[in-house]
Amino acid sequence: MRSSRRSLALIAGVSALALLSACSRAGGSDAQAPAAADQGAATEIHLGYFPNVTHAAALIGLEKGFFAKELGSTKLSTQQYNAGPDEVGALLGGSLDAAFIGSGPAINAYAKSEGAGVRLIAGATSGGAQLVVRDGISSPADLKGKTVATPQLANTQDIALKKWLADNKLTVGTGGGDVKVTNADNATTLDLFKKGDIDAAWAPAPWSSRLVIEGGAKVLVDERSLWPDGKFPTTVLVVRTQFLQQHPQTVQALIKGELDAVDWASANKADAETAVNSQLKKLTGKSLAQNVIDDSWGQILLTTDPLPAQFPQLAKDQVTAGVVKTAPAVKGFADFTLLNKVLQAAGKPAVDAAGLDQK
Repeated sequence: MRSSRRSLALIAGVSALALLSACSRAGGSDAQAPAAADQGAATEIHLGYFPNVTHAAALIGLEKGFFAKELGSTKLSTQQYNAGPDEVGALLGGSLDAAFIGSGPAINAYAKSEGAGVRLIAGATSGGAQLVVRDGISSPADLKGKTVATPQLANTQDIALKKWLADNKLTVGTGGGDVKVTNADNATTLDLFKKGDIDAAWAPAPWSSRLVIEGGAKVLVDERSLWPDGKFPTTVLVVRTQFLQQHPQTVQALIKGELDAVDWASANKADAETAVNSQLKKLTGKSLAQNVIDDSWGQILLTTDPLPAQFPQLAKDQVTAGVVKTAPAVKGFADFTLLNKVLQAAGKPAVDAAGLDQK
């Protein structure tokens, strides 16, 4: 389909975008430029995120003004995306400074910029992804000859699905014994499922919840069941390395705004759901039904801990999924200096980088 071809073209061209960043607002390619000097607070920060419950920390930070309060005179400009690969292109092209993004595309952004373009600076959400299927599918083998949707080629859920299929000795393809994987934005996936054009979807919240409640699907796999203690980084916060070097004060303020949002949500569940729903209505024109947001909220854990110990496995999963031939390097990806300053100031324990901060 056209969306798949566009996604493939984007992924193939990300390296070129990184080189073109010499013409971006940042001025100069991150991969080639020397370490930038601290220039104080930025005049403006461009932030990317998704209109998903898995991006609740971002949505609450915007709705309740936590980001604006901490950023002070720095202008906050935002851009929403459907899936991570498009956001990667914007980051490496220089049109975004920071982004709430899935763990898979975050790793790819780091790898495609040869370890220079972006840094992992905080977590956002653990959990919040499910494989939902129509009636008659009750085991992995029942997916043979069926069509499963993911939001975008090589996004976090696409990798998770293909890794799970490989683990269950299932192949992706168009033959009768294969599983056909197609890519569609989340809203389109719900329509396709209702029409009977797809049989299943590996989707983030709230779309997995909507597929169940509105589309009549059932949960075959909750991704939490595949990870130790049920925790895995669904959404993290990354920043362009050059922006981090030039404006650490602004990045620290962004992280502080996120922590304020996470802490407030933890203490105010009902109000947090309302805040997320308010943002979703502004972004999509429609709020979620209360049972949908309740179900979605039950799937996620908001946390500024990026769960760095999981990233080497996430990188290996891309190979198992057939997305890449060699696991992307993740050493040196993390810089939790500012996160730990914020946590320390709040009287909270520091996050251990689990070696992800060392080359």
